[in-house]
Amino acid sequence: MSGLLPEPRGDELLMVNTAHCTVIAVDIEGFGQRDPSDINQVRMRHGMYKAMHASFATAGIPWSSCRDEDRGDGMLILASADVRKRPFADHLPNALAEELSAHNRLHRPRERIRLRLALHAGEVNFDRHGVTGFSINHTYRLLDSEVLKSALGSSPAVLAIISSAWFYEDVIRRNELSRPNTYRRVDVTNKETRTEAWIRLVRPPVARRAQAPLSDQTA
Repeated sequence: MSGLLPEPRGDELLMVNTAHCTVIAVDIEGFGQRDPSDINQVRMRHGMYKAMHASFATAGIPWSSCRDEDRGDGMLILASADVRKRPFADHLPNALAEELSAHNRLHRPRERIRLRLALHAGEVNFDRHGVTGFSINHTYRLLDSEVLKSALGSSPAVLAIISSAWFYEDVIRRNELSRPNTYRRVDVTNKETRTEAWIRLVRPPVARRAQAPLSDQTA
């Protein structure tokens, strides 16, 4: 959908394309609090991208139908309206946990990854500079919330998912494959945002969690 929006100053008109998207935001836990070398950070970023691409493929989500933007220690991914929402809740969590675990088994502690991931959907504005919209802002308020950071920080999970109330009610709660009983309701307060959300923590696969981790000396 397209429309013309008047500039606040002057008479220039801007063309803005608006579309409904599934909004996914991910962030590497503690990326800015560690003291890794540049190459450590590059390996973590490479691992994040590799895990996201592979888990999307496993979940049956076409990466070519998504738009992704690099955020340094994370990513913003927008899936077009013709991409089904259920695979993001049904298959992506376990697939992503598997990929993160595979990365972590092969890397030293300072290069291991735990991710926070936020799920939402709504209208997104596309212009020549990029994307914007309330739905993106809301997704990042969830992703950056203290309640999500605390949940992952106190858990052995490799992945912490936070779903907006809308996404939980319309996508997750209505489907057994999404395992709605593994989510817990939380109240999110972040900047001007006061909202309800749902958190799920995904641990490494049980069969592989017992394997001895690599040390800094042996990596």
